[in-house]
Amino acid sequence: MKPIVAITIGDFNGIGPEIALKAAVDKRVRQIAHPLLVGPQSIFEYTAQKLSIAKNLVFTSVDRQLPARMSANSIPVVDIPGYSERDIRPGKITAQAGKCAGEAIERAVGLCLNELAHGMVTAPISKEAFHKAGYQYDGHTEFIAALTHVANPLMIFLSPDLRIALVTIHRPLRDVPFSITQPHLTRVAQLFAKSLQSDFGIIKPRIAMLGLNPHAGEHGEIGNEEETIILPTIALLRRKGINVAGPFPADAFFGAKLYKEADGVLAMYHDQGLIPLKLLYFHQAVNFTAGLPIVRTSPDHGTAFDIAGEGTADPTSMIAAVTAAVEIIRIRHG
Repeated sequence: MKPIVAITIGDFNGIGPEIALKAAVDKRVRQIAHPLLVGPQSIFEYTAQKLSIAKNLVFTSVDRQLPARMSANSIPVVDIPGYSERDIRPGKITAQAGKCAGEAIERAVGLCLNELAHGMVTAPISKEAFHKAGYQYDGHTEFIAALTHVANPLMIFLSPDLRIALVTIHRPLRDVPFSITQPHLTRVAQLFAKSLQSDFGIIKPRIAMLGLNPHAGEHGEIGNEEETIILPTIALLRRKGINVAGPFPADAFFGAKLYKEADGVLAMYHDQGLIPLKLLYFHQAVNFTAGLPIVRTSPDHGTAFDIAGEGTADPTSMIAAVTAAVEIIRIRHG
């Protein structure tokens, strides 16, 4: 049985509607999943007509027929009312777009929690528009965690042969060292190991932990976080039966492709993990939020306001996000 995957509209002033549609009509996606669009039906229809997407498919509102009945010649939509194509301002940051994006996320989370969808894939949002609409969250991850009552989710980025989890997420670089404590690092590593087992089917995962400082601190010569926090945490995790190695100097680790010898990599901060990931797999990378009671993935790129409405957006990462969600759903459900 193919799982139902809810796909949110994202920020409708960006490429969200376009890549959501392109993923929903993709033959590979429809072979493995039943895509369920979540957003204003009128905006999806307008985008499809303007950009010549889904020419042979009919949009069907399923608000009153949930769980949705899927058919080969239709695209089911859970409508978010109150918006139309007249609200679209390509490339602009507006509170309306942020509010619509937030409502679509809330609806998709509700579908998953009520088992009307098996998982969700979120199109990109603008944090600024999100905040203009009154949402006080740094992004998708924090908002969905709040909606599912999860205190400490884990952001994991996936690619064909690299899984990277972040110890700190959206923090200014100056705050990162103060955020890396032994209790926090232990919790993140344990959650990562658990996710590698339960979400990816790896029985005994091998985790590589990166250092914080250049050259992993040079034995305390260039910062002491490796000596005082990271190494003691690794020793503690090993005593708990978790296979962790490190700390590795980030530049040498990726330069020597040592990530191919690990099932997962723990990066200390955002750019340390995402720069190599995007250099290696920019159009194939996927963001997965671990630690939630639902499955949520997203493409690893932003709203691309500069090409909004042009029809040139590459849906590869969005399609990869749907594929990853389906794989995780199948592993979780056996």
